[in-house]
Amino acid sequence: MNSEQKNRDGLLPERRKITGIVPAYNEEKNLKECLESLSWVDELIVVDSYSTDSSADIAREFTDTVVQHEYRYSTAQKNWIIPQASHEWILLLDADERCTPGLRIEIEEILSRENESEYNAFWIYRRNFFLGREIKHCRWNKDKVIRLFKRDDCRYEDVEVHGEIQPQDKAGTLKNRIEHYSYRSIDDYLCKLHRYTPWGAEKALKKGSRGRLFHILFRPIWDFFRRYIVYLGFLDGIHGLILCLTSSASVMFRFIKLWELDREK
Repeated sequence: MNSEQKNRDGLLPERRKITGIVPAYNEEKNLKECLESLSWVDELIVVDSYSTDSSADIAREFTDTVVQHEYRYSTAQKNWIIPQASHEWILLLDADERCTPGLRIEIEEILSRENESEYNAFWIYRRNFFLGREIKHCRWNKDKVIRLFKRDDCRYEDVEVHGEIQPQDKAGTLKNRIEHYSYRSIDDYLCKLHRYTPWGAEKALKKGSRGRLFHILFRPIWDFFRRYIVYLGFLDGIHGLILCLTSSASVMFRFIKLWELDREK
């Protein structure tokens, strides 16, 4: 039974309608479970970046609104699709994220309030999984993103990497979490490292950072110590160790790339 049927039968108070948005590119391993978790929304949009796998076909099993658009970087893709939502409220998930039943109930309660919410956006914490296991430390347990927001009031910061929604007013925080299956294999991690390292270095260069020998040598060591010791990554076992090592390696490569960009100026 969908939400509209429940409302007609009087099982739920009438709520405002909501659009679900999922950007995707070659996400056939993740997309089905993501879209299944959004089966309750009133409108579902998948923006596909011309996938070469079966992602677009999978998306069409769940929605007629599958649009294709060339991918430049994540925030540009999301800002392009947001104005095309039919409904004021948007729940935007990446293909490797899932809306849990508890989160759905909490969102529907917000949309059912008689008075308009005092917030135009909401932070949502994530349960992060790495190589198939939930990471409860390493600072990953503090990870939160804005995924529920109003279409006309919010856009992503226009940056190539790690951009976030910029709400006009103060954002609220939800109690329930998104499930985030970030890296299913080391190959997944290496692919994203290859894509994000140049963007991260270019962003740092624009802010005036430089790739010095000190940074290349010691920033990765500090990153590992902070995640593994200070943030108790060792309590996550071998998964925590691998995560902290790969994180420190990404820091090293980012500063090496920053050094390379600095030389080319």
